[in-house]
Amino acid sequence: MTTIEHAIQDYYPNDFAHCYGCGRLNEDGHHFRTGWEGNQTVTYYTPDKKYTAVPGFVYGGFLASLIDCHGTGSASLALHRKNGYEPGDEEEAPRFVTASLEIKFTKPTPQGVTLKAIGNVEEVRENKFRTEIEVFAEEEKVASGTVVAVVMPDHFAK
Repeated sequence: MTTIEHAIQDYYPNDFAHCYGCGRLNEDGHHFRTGWEGNQTVTYYTPDKKYTAVPGFVYGGFLASLIDCHGTGSASLALHRKNGYEPGDEEEAPRFVTASLEIKFTKPTPQGVTLKAIGNVEEVRENKFRTEIEVFAEEEKVASGTVVAVVMPDHFAK
C-alpha cells in the first residue's frame, strides 16, 4: 500500500490546516498524509527532484519535514483514537505542535523512490506524545527520528 485513504490531516480544523508539510489547505505544501497500518502510523511520499541534496539524492531538510509532520500527525492519530474516534468518523482531529525533534540520517536517500515513514506512538502525559519514526526508501532505512508533540495551545487560535 502506498496511499492513505483516511489521513488524520483531512480532519484538522481549517484554521490549522496550513502547515507547509501536512496542511491540506497549503497550495504550495507537501500534503503529507498520515494514517494507521495496524498499530503503527504511516506516511508515504515520493519527493520531487527539487528536493535534491546532490544529484540523485534527497535533501536532508525534506526528511526532517517528513519526520516532523509524521510525528505530529501520529500524535493526533493516537489522541483521536484514545478519544474514541478514527479518521473517517468525520470528527475534528486534535492538532499538535512539535516540542522536540531529533533526527538521525542513516544512509543517503535516493530520489525517485516512494518513502515510507513508520511511527510508533507512546503517550508521555495526557497531552504530550512521543513518536519513534523510521523512514525507508524501499527496504532500506535511511533516517530515523523522535518527535515529542504537544496539543496545540489555545492561544494559537487567536
